[in-house]
Amino acid sequence: MKRWLIGLLLIFALTITVGLEQPADALSIETGELSEQQIAQGDKIAQQAFRAAQHGDFAQAETYWTTLVEKFPDNPAVWSNRGNVRIGQYKLELAIADFNRSIEIAPEYPDAYLNRGIAYEGQKLWSKAIADYNYVLSITPQDPVALNNRGNAKAGQQQWQDALDDYQQAANLAPTFPLARGNASLIQYQLGERSEAIRNMRNLVRKYPLYSDMRAALAATLWVEGKQGEAESNWVAAVGLDNRYQDLDWIENIRRWPPSVIQALSRFLNLN
Repeated sequence: MKRWLIGLLLIFALTITVGLEQPADALSIETGELSEQQIAQGDKIAQQAFRAAQHGDFAQAETYWTTLVEKFPDNPAVWSNRGNVRIGQYKLELAIADFNRSIEIAPEYPDAYLNRGIAYEGQKLWSKAIADYNYVLSITPQDPVALNNRGNAKAGQQQWQDALDDYQQAANLAPTFPLARGNASLIQYQLGERSEAIRNMRNLVRKYPLYSDMRAALAATLWVEGKQGEAESNWVAAVGLDNRYQDLDWIENIRRWPPSVIQALSRFLNLN
């Protein structure tokens, strides 16, 4: 009897705020002839892996997924999931190897292409990332995560208007996907639409008060506008949620804000 196993995939929506992982849709993967005991054991290990990742223990999650790779080597989902937690540790070459293996097993499933694109972004291989996102969008044209991620890669190429178009399309398709709206507001600021960008940032912070990325960006942009009090209150909240925003190198090379927002944050951090 054919069964299905381990469908959930974590997407580390590469802003790369690897802390802002977005769960993908469930992906059912056929595993062939398995006993009920094998199914139960595999599911238990998978749940342990997801819990470890949710707590930021990507090394332990990788160990769990490696166990599942060994037990179910023909299951593309376990390879893709291990690739995801390897992205979380910036083991990008190893992650890409896992996604390649997942694609070899099941080339018709889009998830591994989406996740491989994230890894390519981490290597700043923008064209390769865009090719993977385009493939996903050829299968699921209204996939907001693929659109958001393609926007990230286009921003990496400094194709600001194209990036904004992708972000806005993603946001329109998924109104409860704040990451796309936040990314759009950053690009609006880069394009000189500063009042609109700040208005959108404020709205996002009001609706999602734990959205650290927008709080940090709002602090930086408000400081430049001379609104020191509001800037400082947002900054205290932002670093309380995620202290990486104090690191300009992380902002520029991992989170990858647009240059104008980075400049605003630099001015804020240096109080000028």
